[in-house]
Amino acid sequence: MKGGSSNPLQINLKDVMTGFIGGFLTIYMLILVTNLTMISWLMAPFGASCVLAFSAWNAPLSQPRNIIGGHFVSSFVGLSVATLIGTEPWSVGMAVGLAISCMMLTKTTHPPAGADPIVIMLGSYNWSYLFSPVLTGSVLIVIMALLINNLRQNRRYPIFWY
Repeated sequence: MKGGSSNPLQINLKDVMTGFIGGFLTIYMLILVTNLTMISWLMAPFGASCVLAFSAWNAPLSQPRNIIGGHFVSSFVGLSVATLIGTEPWSVGMAVGLAISCMMLTKTTHPPAGADPIVIMLGSYNWSYLFSPVLTGSVLIVIMALLINNLRQNRRYPIFWY
Protein backbone atom coordinates (compact mmCIF):
# COMPACT_ATOMS: atom_id res chain seq x y z
CA MET A 1 0.00 0.00 0.00
CA LYS A 2 2.98 2.30 0.36
CA GLY A 3 3.82 2.29 -3.32
CA GLY A 4 7.37 2.25 -4.45
CA SER A 5 7.64 4.25 -7.59
CA SER A 6 7.05 7.75 -8.79
CA ASN A 7 4.27 8.71 -11.20
CA PRO A 8 5.32 7.59 -14.71
CA LEU A 9 3.01 10.05 -16.48
CA GLN A 10 4.72 12.76 -18.47
CA ILE A 11 3.38 16.18 -19.45
CA ASN A 12 3.53 16.81 -23.17
CA LEU A 13 1.80 19.98 -24.35
CA LYS A 14 0.99 18.52 -27.78
CA ASP A 15 -0.73 15.58 -26.06
CA VAL A 16 -2.56 17.99 -23.75
CA MET A 17 -3.85 19.96 -26.74
CA THR A 18 -4.82 16.78 -28.61
CA GLY A 19 -6.79 15.64 -25.55
CA PHE A 20 -8.51 19.01 -25.26
CA ILE A 21 -9.35 19.27 -28.95
CA GLY A 22 -10.44 15.64 -29.21
CA GLY A 23 -12.67 15.74 -26.15
CA PHE A 24 -14.13 19.13 -26.99
CA LEU A 25 -14.89 18.43 -30.64
CA THR A 26 -16.22 14.92 -30.05
CA ILE A 27 -18.65 15.82 -27.27
CA TYR A 28 -19.65 19.02 -29.08
CA MET A 29 -20.31 16.99 -32.25
CA LEU A 30 -22.42 14.47 -30.31
CA ILE A 31 -24.51 17.31 -28.87
CA LEU A 32 -24.88 19.01 -32.27
CA VAL A 33 -26.01 15.78 -33.94
CA THR A 34 -28.44 15.16 -31.06
CA ASN A 35 -29.93 18.63 -31.50
CA LEU A 36 -30.15 18.28 -35.28
CA THR A 37 -31.73 14.83 -35.32
CA MET A 38 -33.69 15.01 -32.05
CA ILE A 39 -32.25 11.55 -31.33
CA SER A 40 -29.87 11.12 -28.41
CA TRP A 41 -26.26 10.47 -29.44
CA LEU A 42 -24.70 11.27 -26.06
CA MET A 43 -24.44 9.58 -22.68
CA ALA A 44 -22.21 10.40 -19.73
CA PRO A 45 -19.73 7.50 -20.09
CA PHE A 46 -18.72 8.90 -23.49
CA GLY A 47 -16.76 11.62 -21.69
CA ALA A 48 -14.58 8.94 -20.13
CA SER A 49 -14.27 7.19 -23.50
CA CYS A 50 -12.86 10.43 -24.90
CA VAL A 51 -10.23 10.48 -22.15
CA LEU A 52 -9.02 7.07 -23.30
CA ALA A 53 -9.39 7.74 -27.05
CA PHE A 54 -7.36 10.96 -26.96
CA SER A 55 -4.97 10.65 -24.02
CA ALA A 56 -4.35 6.89 -23.89
CA TRP A 57 -4.95 6.35 -27.61
CA ASN A 58 -2.40 3.53 -27.86
CA ALA A 59 -3.73 1.48 -24.93
CA PRO A 60 -5.52 -1.80 -25.75
CA LEU A 61 -8.69 -0.66 -23.96
CA SER A 62 -8.83 2.50 -26.15
CA GLN A 63 -9.04 0.78 -29.51
CA PRO A 64 -12.14 0.90 -31.76
CA ARG A 65 -13.11 -2.70 -30.97
CA ASN A 66 -13.10 -1.86 -27.28
CA ILE A 67 -14.87 1.49 -27.50
CA ILE A 68 -17.70 0.29 -29.74
CA GLY A 69 -17.84 -3.32 -28.57
CA GLY A 70 -17.44 -2.49 -24.90
CA HIS A 71 -20.29 0.00 -24.89
CA PHE A 72 -22.49 -2.32 -26.96
CA VAL A 73 -21.86 -5.44 -24.84
CA SER A 74 -22.17 -3.62 -21.53
CA SER A 75 -25.35 -1.83 -22.57
CA PHE A 76 -26.84 -5.07 -23.89
CA VAL A 77 -26.19 -6.68 -20.52
CA GLY A 78 -27.74 -3.73 -18.65
CA LEU A 79 -30.86 -3.80 -20.82
CA SER A 80 -31.13 -7.59 -20.51
CA VAL A 81 -30.88 -7.57 -16.72
CA ALA A 82 -33.35 -4.68 -16.45
CA THR A 83 -35.80 -6.53 -18.72
CA LEU A 84 -35.46 -9.96 -17.11
CA ILE A 85 -34.93 -9.09 -13.44
CA GLY A 86 -35.70 -5.42 -12.90
CA THR A 87 -33.72 -2.59 -11.40
CA GLU A 88 -33.28 -3.59 -7.78
CA PRO A 89 -30.04 -2.42 -6.16
CA TRP A 90 -28.60 -5.95 -6.27
CA SER A 91 -29.52 -6.38 -9.95
CA VAL A 92 -27.74 -3.15 -10.89
CA GLY A 93 -24.61 -4.47 -9.18
CA MET A 94 -25.06 -7.82 -10.86
CA ALA A 95 -25.43 -6.12 -14.26
CA VAL A 96 -22.13 -4.26 -13.80
CA GLY A 97 -20.38 -7.49 -12.78
CA LEU A 98 -21.87 -9.36 -15.72
CA ALA A 99 -20.94 -6.53 -18.09
CA ILE A 100 -17.33 -6.66 -16.94
CA SER A 101 -17.27 -10.45 -17.39
CA CYS A 102 -18.88 -10.28 -20.84
CA MET A 103 -16.50 -7.55 -22.01
CA MET A 104 -13.56 -9.65 -20.85
CA LEU A 105 -14.91 -12.78 -22.58
CA THR A 106 -15.42 -10.87 -25.86
CA LYS A 107 -12.10 -9.00 -25.61
CA THR A 108 -13.97 -5.68 -25.69
CA THR A 109 -13.08 -4.38 -22.21
CA HIS A 110 -13.52 -0.62 -22.07
CA PRO A 111 -13.62 0.85 -18.52
CA PRO A 112 -16.10 3.68 -19.26
CA ALA A 113 -18.58 1.08 -20.53
CA GLY A 114 -18.72 -0.39 -17.02
CA ALA A 115 -21.00 2.54 -16.17
CA ASP A 116 -23.46 1.77 -18.97
CA PRO A 117 -25.66 -0.67 -17.02
CA ILE A 118 -25.96 1.87 -14.19
CA VAL A 119 -26.95 4.66 -16.60
CA ILE A 120 -29.44 2.40 -18.39
CA MET A 121 -31.01 0.84 -15.33
CA LEU A 122 -31.28 4.00 -13.23
CA GLY A 123 -32.56 5.94 -16.26
CA SER A 124 -35.14 3.26 -17.14
CA TYR A 125 -34.11 3.26 -20.79
CA ASN A 126 -35.55 0.83 -23.35
CA TRP A 127 -33.94 -1.28 -26.07
CA SER A 128 -33.71 1.60 -28.54
CA TYR A 129 -30.99 3.05 -26.25
CA LEU A 130 -28.70 0.28 -27.50
CA PHE A 131 -28.63 1.87 -30.94
CA SER A 132 -28.97 5.50 -29.99
CA PRO A 133 -26.95 6.72 -28.20
CA VAL A 134 -24.82 3.63 -27.51
CA LEU A 135 -23.94 2.37 -30.98
CA THR A 136 -24.21 5.63 -32.92
CA GLY A 137 -22.36 7.64 -30.29
CA SER A 138 -19.53 5.14 -29.83
CA VAL A 139 -19.02 4.91 -33.61
CA LEU A 140 -18.79 8.72 -33.80
CA ILE A 141 -16.20 8.70 -30.99
CA VAL A 142 -14.09 6.23 -32.97
CA ILE A 143 -14.43 8.29 -36.16
CA MET A 144 -13.28 11.41 -34.32
CA ALA A 145 -10.41 9.47 -32.70
CA LEU A 146 -9.33 8.24 -36.13
CA LEU A 147 -9.34 11.76 -37.56
CA ILE A 148 -7.79 13.65 -34.65
CA ASN A 149 -5.19 11.11 -33.50
CA ASN A 150 -3.92 10.51 -37.02
CA LEU A 151 -3.35 14.24 -37.59
CA ARG A 152 -0.35 13.80 -35.31
CA GLN A 153 2.72 12.39 -37.07
CA ASN A 154 3.80 10.38 -34.04
CA ARG A 155 0.41 8.65 -33.58
CA ARG A 156 -1.03 5.73 -35.49
CA TYR A 157 -4.59 5.00 -34.41
CA PRO A 158 -5.85 2.38 -34.15
CA ILE A 159 -3.13 0.08 -32.95
CA PHE A 160 -5.42 -2.82 -33.91
CA TRP A 161 -8.94 -3.24 -35.30
CA TYR A 162 -9.73 -6.77 -34.29
